[in-house]
Amino acid sequence: MHVAIIMDGNGRWAQKRGFPRIQGHREGLKRVEELIRYAPKKGVRHLTLYAFSTENWRRPRHEREFLFSMFESYLKGKRDELKHNGVQLRIIGLRDNLPENLVDLIKETEDYLSKGSNLTLQIAFNYGGRSEIVKAVKGIINDELKDFEVDERVISRYLFTSGVPDPDLLIRTSGEKRLSNFLLWQSAYTELYFTNVFWPDFTEEEFDKALGEFFQRRRRFGGI
Repeated sequence: MHVAIIMDGNGRWAQKRGFPRIQGHREGLKRVEELIRYAPKKGVRHLTLYAFSTENWRRPRHEREFLFSMFESYLKGKRDELKHNGVQLRIIGLRDNLPENLVDLIKETEDYLSKGSNLTLQIAFNYGGRSEIVKAVKGIINDELKDFEVDERVISRYLFTSGVPDPDLLIRTSGEKRLSNFLLWQSAYTELYFTNVFWPDFTEEEFDKALGEFFQRRRRFGGI
């Protein structure tokens, strides 16, 4: 099973409590760590988390810098734990405009965790669904594929998520009901689950609720 999550509401969670927005990101990271340990117990083999979008560059500079620092610290500080838990890590998104030292750290961490077999964890960082599709098209053009060679399977192979099945379930927290440029191609037949719960309050029990609703649905994939 593949579950994708738009982890929304960190800032609003913090502001509601009179905290700075970055405190919401700190609390949100705790939920990430809990979910990575918990999801495989529920039969999840692939987990994709929306951490930083291409649109998030519009956020205040101090908040962006905090998110980058938190992401870098996570890669450095948690990789041994992830390896112990059998997690294969993939960072999906654009890297052209990321700091060189962060790109190097991403590559090093992905290599270090490449053999994990219990859970494939995809962290979407500097990610946008439209830019992903544009990059895929450019790759196809660069490889000079003929039009008759291009089908849905070929396009999927050129996406950041190549080799990973499309999401079965996409969860968005905080009450917003849109995809926000996340996994646009991959989510064609994904079941969507929206909750008003802010991400820092998205506990294991809330995850179970989402899975429970998913398993009650009948997936038709365009059929009857």
